[in-house]
Amino acid sequence: MLNNLNSIYQEFKDLVKTVGDERHLDEIRVKFLGKNGLITNEAKKIAAVPPESKREFGAKVNQIKSEIQRNIQEIKEKLEDIILNEKLRTETIDITLPGRSYQRGKVHPISHTIDLIKNIFHSMGFEHIDGPDIENEWNNFTALNIPKNHPARQMHDTFYVENSAKENGEAENEEKLNLLRTHTSTVQIRHMLKNKPPLKIFSIGKVYRSDHDATHTPMFHQLECLVVDEKSNILDLRGCLEIFLKLFFNLEQIPMRFRTSYFPFTEPSFEVDIKCDRSKKGEIKIGAGNDWLEILGCGMVNKKVLENVNIDTDKYQGFAFGIGIERLAMLKYNISDLRCFFEGDLRWLNHYGF
Repeated sequence: MLNNLNSIYQEFKDLVKTVGDERHLDEIRVKFLGKNGLITNEAKKIAAVPPESKREFGAKVNQIKSEIQRNIQEIKEKLEDIILNEKLRTETIDITLPGRSYQRGKVHPISHTIDLIKNIFHSMGFEHIDGPDIENEWNNFTALNIPKNHPARQMHDTFYVENSAKENGEAENEEKLNLLRTHTSTVQIRHMLKNKPPLKIFSIGKVYRSDHDATHTPMFHQLECLVVDEKSNILDLRGCLEIFLKLFFNLEQIPMRFRTSYFPFTEPSFEVDIKCDRSKKGEIKIGAGNDWLEILGCGMVNKKVLENVNIDTDKYQGFAFGIGIERLAMLKYNISDLRCFFEGDLRWLNHYGF
């Protein structure tokens, strides 16, 4: 059996003398070391070797296998050197050619705005949280005190996931009815179910609604903030909003007013207006002028919402507010059409990018 191993090794040495390329070398490797290679088959015979010869035979198999592997690696490196040297000899670079110019990319206004907002809220001590784009109806509507007959629940306003129970007319199970979230309040619901107050959080993400015109798109980005503790009140809400808007628009003062409104998830609820100047066509100047501009909705968190997530309303209260990221970017950078954010026009991106 040892003689057979020596014959196999001699056959290998004879074959590698004529190797001309890596493909030929690989064929030799497979012949000797492959799954059914000559050396592999010899190794399988160890079990049948008499006990007194097994150690010597096994050592010989391993020695020849190692020698073959080493020789193959050395020949492969030599072939690679030959190929490289040939390329260096035949391929040249024309250093007289003019250099290629590369246009530097820019940060999209939405990405830039999101980064700015995150920095502001982190500096105010808020924690950023995130959640899934596909939600169930309970988190998206019911937990937020939105009644079952509310128009937002209808299919002409909300994107329900295909083959959902609602679409098939089956008995509704709110925790199994999936949809594309219509606001990032669902992230707050998920967080409150797993964490107890005090809470000071904000979320930024994509939301989806069936609407499309110069100021609405089927998908847009939304910022929502939530504070729940034992003492937060409307004055805290106003102060938080004032600090955020001053930092975002980089203004020393920003006149602001609250108007009573209605949202199912807050009580009382307010629309927030800020002073602006529209005297120049196609431009809005924030923080000055005689006009008022509605910018966001806010309010104290409705007790029913807190009860739905098992928070003691006798001990805790809080406030929340939300706004579209695209709307903030349009106001800050004087962009007139929301749809431009998503059209991918390089001329537009080069003009408004950062």
